[in-house]
Amino acid sequence: MKILFAAPENAWGGFLGKIRSVLPRHEFVATGGFNIDSLEGFDVLIPTMSMVTAEVMDTGRSLKLIQQCGAGLETVDIKAAVERGIWVANVPTDKSGNADSVAELGIYMMIGLSRDVEGMSTSLKERRMGEPQGRALLGKTVGLIGLGGIGKALARRLKPFGVRLVGLRRNPDDKTKREMGLDWIGGKEDLESLLGESDYVLLCLPLTDESRDIINKKTIYWMKQGSFLINLSRGGLVNRDALEEALARGHLAGAGLDVFWEEPPDPYDPIFSYNVMVTPHIGGSTDVSIKGIIDVVAGNIQRVERGERPLYVKSI
Repeated sequence: MKILFAAPENAWGGFLGKIRSVLPRHEFVATGGFNIDSLEGFDVLIPTMSMVTAEVMDTGRSLKLIQQCGAGLETVDIKAAVERGIWVANVPTDKSGNADSVAELGIYMMIGLSRDVEGMSTSLKERRMGEPQGRALLGKTVGLIGLGGIGKALARRLKPFGVRLVGLRRNPDDKTKREMGLDWIGGKEDLESLLGESDYVLLCLPLTDESRDIINKKTIYWMKQGSFLINLSRGGLVNRDALEEALARGHLAGAGLDVFWEEPPDPYDPIFSYNVMVTPHIGGSTDVSIKGIIDVVAGNIQRVERGERPLYVKSI
């Protein structure tokens, strides 16, 4: 089978080279960027961050599977794929170790922002000891927006820090509240309450038409003075200008961003001059998660080759 990897050859920790070694009989081609010119002759597409529209799909007559190497499918027109008889599948975060890796990054950002990593560097350069004074996580309230694989992985890891956990999901239920050890659980109508209580707000939800710009000028106003925002999901969840304004006037103490309004972001964007910890969309890029993702992606390619239904197929 012929497989198109819509990304640079060495993207995501050498994912392409690793899956080639697992499926040596198959032909893999990298686009070199996050774009797709033609799908002609390809049986499988790994879209990464590339747009996959109906027009793109129509450039390839043999395409059988669009297999994401992660959870996000917001750039894929699933309806158009279903209409063309093309399978669309992803790798759920809790099936690959991805959620655990992203959760670790989230906690890294929480601690880094709280203890003022940039201030530590300045103190060392200026030979000042005992500064800066940081904030402890103990006793703070953490608001998790999205209680899927990443939200659950975060909750498990945060409990030993002695924080108070609150959360939102589309369909809140008491079982989830108990299992995750939440102080309370709410739905979208409880966003203002969660933002007003939380010292740390972590975004762990998918990007949809409903969730786009969920953090905007109005909702940032609801956030607790001096709180932190951490986005581990998709850049489109946060309005960039509203975030910069909140950082500039000190309403937010800082932000942690692994995802951005455009990717890659402009490294000279003035928003990065504030107390912002940034990482280049590597939340799920660890040895554990890459291995788990390769297992699922390779397995689905083999299933399609045998004429079988792949796992984790999406429908409309």
